[in-house]
Amino acid sequence: MTHTKKEISPAGQAALGVLGLVQAAFAFLAFWDLAHRNAAEVRGPKPLWIPAILVNWIGPASYFLFGIRR
Repeated sequence: MTHTKKEISPAGQAALGVLGLVQAAFAFLAFWDLAHRNAAEVRGPKPLWIPAILVNWIGPASYFLFGIRR
């Protein structure tokens, strides 16, 4: 059985690179907000949000949607 190597086109590589940068920026913004926000404005203990934010896309989105008291 032979396996063929599937290559990603340059446009696909660029799109993946942009998605990676956006995801990293989203996580950075969540960490920055968590670090600068008063503990009374965050639902749950702030240290528990650190590993949650590390979960790609879901973590930062969860923090912004559910972790901040409004």
